[in-house]
Amino acid sequence: MLSDWLVIRVSANPGESFLDRMIAMVEGAKRHKTPNEIALDILLAALTLVFLVAVGTLLPFSAFAAGVAHAGSPVTLTVLVALLVCLIPTTIGGLLSAIGIAGMDRMARANVIAMSGRAVEAAGDVDVLLLDKTGTITLGNRQADGFLPAPGVTPESLADAAQLASLADETPEGRSIVVRAKERYGLRERDVHALHAMFVPFSAQTRMSGVDLDGRRLRKGAAEAVDTWVRSLGGTFPEPVRAHVNEVARRGATPLVVSDGPSVLGVIELKDVVKGGIRERFAQLRRMGIKTVMITGDNPLTAAAIAAEAGVDDFLAEATPEAKLALIREHQTGGRLIAMTGDGTNDAPALAQADVAVAMNSGTQAAKEAGNMVDLDSNPTKLIQVVETGKQLLMTRGALTTFSIANDVAKYFAILPAAFVTSFPVLGALNVMHLATPRSAVLSAVIFNALIIVALIPLALRGVRYRPLGAATILARHLLIYGVGGLVAPFVGIKLVDMLLVALRLT
Repeated sequence: MLSDWLVIRVSANPGESFLDRMIAMVEGAKRHKTPNEIALDILLAALTLVFLVAVGTLLPFSAFAAGVAHAGSPVTLTVLVALLVCLIPTTIGGLLSAIGIAGMDRMARANVIAMSGRAVEAAGDVDVLLLDKTGTITLGNRQADGFLPAPGVTPESLADAAQLASLADETPEGRSIVVRAKERYGLRERDVHALHAMFVPFSAQTRMSGVDLDGRRLRKGAAEAVDTWVRSLGGTFPEPVRAHVNEVARRGATPLVVSDGPSVLGVIELKDVVKGGIRERFAQLRRMGIKTVMITGDNPLTAAAIAAEAGVDDFLAEATPEAKLALIREHQTGGRLIAMTGDGTNDAPALAQADVAVAMNSGTQAAKEAGNMVDLDSNPTKLIQVVETGKQLLMTRGALTTFSIANDVAKYFAILPAAFVTSFPVLGALNVMHLATPRSAVLSAVIFNALIIVALIPLALRGVRYRPLGAATILARHLLIYGVGGLVAPFVGIKLVDMLLVALRLT
């Protein structure tokens, strides 16, 4: 307790509070698998299924050949198991976890806590970035800079009403209004307890806050919200005040309108500052093919001014939590992957829905729990590094998948001739590696299959170097380096293992 009194507000409609609605929207949000994840899952499942069916049919085929065609002894179950182990995608399957752990480690070194490797990999596919304005694009400490009264209202009266409406407002904006009125007009020593005031907290729906005292109903908030409030009480919104609102918005500041019941008293000008260097960072994101969208509760004029100064591609003004969530789902329905940064409780539903959700460490607990990453430095442009790391993980996974598939092709020449040479001696012609015996060939392939996974772990952890190249160029590089390497390595490796087994007389 900071004072000797406590005011408790009990809602008559449970389940309809701001927090209840945020929880409901977070629970309804759901992240989906990225196209790359789906493609890899299908590839691994398809290869596994194909090899299971193929190996499963080899035993009756071999038994038929041995029993009916008298072509020799049938293949043994041990050889078939070895064939299956070597041919199914064990290499990439065994290395996927290492790739994800490596991505989380890189993020940790960049002061970003990633909840899973999947979250980091998803960042590599992102093509739309949504950023909350206050505290993310701007410094977030908007300060009252001036009072613009309505016709017939003195600046002192406007400042007095604005200060009264802000006494219970613990935000930086609210405190700055109290301080500004105190410094400029000497309004001080308010006895809040003696006022017997009923304070009205700010909400994302009403977009207003204020106080009821001595028969007065003082409100401050967005121009549209105050306009609706005043009209509901039978008042009108003066055109000179609307002109003040537009003028403040065009300067990139935030206008707050103050009213006393049905009477509009004037405008408070709040100034915020765009973070240094952020325009260049957004330009870098644009070169990476990522569209940036600023989300703000400000009116369209203020949003447009800040968006132009920051260099974002688009903006959503007067955004509610529902509007943010709807915007993300609209983009996702169009097949786009969304990343979002945010720090407030009202950002939590959108963060829970976004494919990559980076919550600021300086933000609320709700935002951090809804995200799948937390930036300890609270720097929204850190997403550039997150995206680069995600793309590096995708390139690493692509390189290792290419190597794994090429690796399986080469293993055919080691295991298949050895497996069926007793049934079909003519297959001995396919023993291009001149392996010592069928038993040695199978054993060498299994040992090599285990060793190659261990040998590739450093590459999975270190990752393929990220270069901002096109998909066709990256594919050509992978085929040349990892495809050809995957074909050559088994021939060399299996032959060396076979020679070692022969030298040790293990076959």
